Amino acid sequence: MRFSSTLPLRALLPFVAAVALLATGGTAATAADACGSIITAPLAPPVPADDPCPSTDPVVCRIRVLPMDEKVEAQRTRIRYHDLLEAMHRTEADMREAGASDEEIARELVDMRNQAKEITRAGMTPEEVRVLEERNMAKYGNPLGPTADQLYVKYGSWQKVTDASMRTSYAVDRELALEYRPCPV
Repeated sequence: MRFSSTLPLRALLPFVAAVALLATGGTAATAADACGSIITAPLAPPVPADDPCPSTDPVVCRIRVLPMDEKVEAQRTRIRYHDLLEAMHRTEADMREAGASDEEIARELVDMRNQAKEITRAGMTPEEVRVLEERNMAKYGNPLGPTADQLYVKYGSWQKVTDASMRTSYAVDRELALEYRPCPV
């Protein structure tokens, strides 16, 4: 198959990234029964910075205007974040099997989520990290997000804290053409 020389490379980047992830055994997949990070569509081309953002989430608004190569990298980073959520699901199952209390599990998973945020932010630009940290500081008073105790006050049970610690932002995932489906443990 020959590609037209008039087709911009930027238009091919999302497709190439998706094929590369599938070919290398990454967690991205498209099968109906797949789990983990699912690539749902090609990444949307960037919009002009002055284009009104339909989302109230500043992270989504920032992603919308990224150049295509940075969007591809943001998608890869998000897939790594989803992989870390999978590790959290396995940790919860292991801790339950070992007889840990709901509070012990919740505290461990909130710590893991904060570590996951630090790990995934290491691959982001300082500007991207700043946007995330500003949002979390305004909302939680902590650059990584809520603490286990803050979540307990909000939800009223350690099981609900555990559930909250393993959620992902649907809006951010959608903007990066991803869907997250927890794998069975």
